[in-house]
Amino acid sequence: MATLKVPATVPPVADDCEQLRKAFQGWGTNEALIISILGHRDAAQRRAIRRAYAEAHGEELLRSITDEISGDFERAVILWTLDPAERDAVLANEAARKWQPANRVLVEIACTRTSAQVFAARQAYHERFKRSLEEDIAAHVTGDFRKLLVPLVSTYRYDGPEVNTRLAHSEAKLLHEKIHHKAYTDDEIIRILTTRSKPQLLATFNHYNDAFGHRINKDLKADPKDEYLKTLRAIIRCFSCPDRYFEKVARQAIAGLGTDESALTRVITTRAEVDLKLIKEAYQKRNSVPLERAVAGDTSGDYESMLLALLGQE
Repeated sequence: MATLKVPATVPPVADDCEQLRKAFQGWGTNEALIISILGHRDAAQRRAIRRAYAEAHGEELLRSITDEISGDFERAVILWTLDPAERDAVLANEAARKWQPANRVLVEIACTRTSAQVFAARQAYHERFKRSLEEDIAAHVTGDFRKLLVPLVSTYRYDGPEVNTRLAHSEAKLLHEKIHHKAYTDDEIIRILTTRSKPQLLATFNHYNDAFGHRINKDLKADPKDEYLKTLRAIIRCFSCPDRYFEKVARQAIAGLGTDESALTRVITTRAEVDLKLIKEAYQKRNSVPLERAVAGDTSGDYESMLLALLGQE
């Protein structure tokens, strides 16, 4: 499901470090060399490169990158080079401290990662920002969104496959009752969405569909412009069909007169080692155009080359 392409024979870490050092030296930066190395190494390999680079040159690799390149290309390379937990911590910090109701980044992190990955991101957040993610959400997010997002990011869900069918039936009925009465911020809705395991939630959503004749997200479109309801729908989509959720994020980032580089970069750098192949398939099916072609049509230069490398284009 990943699109990242790692060479069959990977050079020694020391060689990668020296090649990167050469890319940074001289009058101009060799951007193509940076992409050819970092754009084709997995998380463990990138971590080893960063460690060896710091030991060999007395400087953090990320600092060297920031000193030599800029703009959207820099952001794509930096986010990709970060360890996945660090990357999620950085993205979560940006989302919390510059929070807007339409921002779904915290939902993506909380609902498309495993419990261990969310916990690792929260630990990385502690180490990097010297405070907790929950603290920053409480400080910068307001009202009903705070009530929803704090437990969403702080829970440690059970990751096992077991499902309690009776519980799924009762909680589907409870969700329907609350939604029918427009009690969207009710504690019971928040409790179910923020504590149940993914298999349990999927069973509940399926029973909701079977019992009431339509999907739960249809009932949550009572006011299509309501950002809180959009957030609830995003939570459900992230659990039930993450590939289609991220396809929509990528499509909206590319569509229209301007490109949302931040969203496009986030999707590609966070999913290239996970399920970007499925996202590409969903994009092709939905738009009749390969995602690579759409990205190439809306980006340019080294930024385009970096994204296409992560998309798996030769």
